[in-house]
Order: sequence, then structure tokens, then C-alpha cells
Amino acid sequence: MSRLAGIARHGRPRGPMETLDAVEITVDGGLAGDFRGSVKPGGRGRRQVSLIEAEDWNAAMAELGHGLEWWHRRANLLAEDFDLPQIAGTRIRIGEAVILEITQECTPCSRMEEVAPELKTALTPGWRGGALARVIAPGRIVVGDTMAVLD
Repeated sequence: MSRLAGIARHGRPRGPMETLDAVEITVDGGLAGDFRGSVKPGGRGRRQVSLIEAEDWNAAMAELGHGLEWWHRRANLLAEDFDLPQIAGTRIRIGEAVILEITQECTPCSRMEEVAPELKTALTPGWRGGALARVIAPGRIVVGDTMAVLD
């Protein structure tokens, strides 16, 4: 069964990642306490939440011979046994209430090279670096919540 396997946030650019067991998600603010979630005036909130597949992260780590924790990717949510949609506009439900809409691929940046040499390259193919999303419906999510693609 597809599930939410991890939650992380960072309160400022280049700030430390904080892992959580649960978090509130709002339409205007994304993950509570995460600096990227706020929709700027006139903005569309395309980068409110970032998601990565556990399987993709593990594959990248195996290629590089590393065992770094997933949050080093600086993503907000870790999906387990879940194939992240690679089509903008696709909606995902997490838990009972939260709905996210995929907006674009989360392309790996040069910051990944600071984490581990060649990590940017390992995360580049096939959306392996994850997806970005906007919040459609707010709520509270908890590690272990189910995840599903909505029709």
C-alpha cells in the first residue's frame, strides 16, 4: 500500500531540515513552518510542497554507494510504494483530507553536489529528483497516511 513515509521542512533558505511525525498543510502556507510553502502575492504556489519517491532516493544512493537519509534531498514528503505522477495537473490525496496538485518536476540543483558528489546527476533521470505541488485542500498529515492518485 502506498504511504507517506516521511515529512521534513526547513524554516529558511539553506536552513537545517527538521523531520516530523505530523504537520498541518494549508492552501496559503503549504507545510506549517516551511519557508517555501507561502504563496506570494500574485503567485501560483507551484513550489509549495516537494515530494520524492523512497525507491528513487534509494536507487540514487545505491548508484553512488551512499546511505544518506532522504531528507538530504531537501524534499518535504517521502512517498513509499507510490509512483509519483509525472504529469502536471494530476492530483494526489494524502490521508483523509489533503489534496496536492503536481505542478512540475523538482529538478535537482547544484546544492545536491554539496550533499554528495554526483548526486545531482543521479537524481536527474525520469523525475528521480521528485515532484513539486500546490495545495488544493488543507489538512493534517501524519507519517503512515495512505497516498493515492485521484481520477
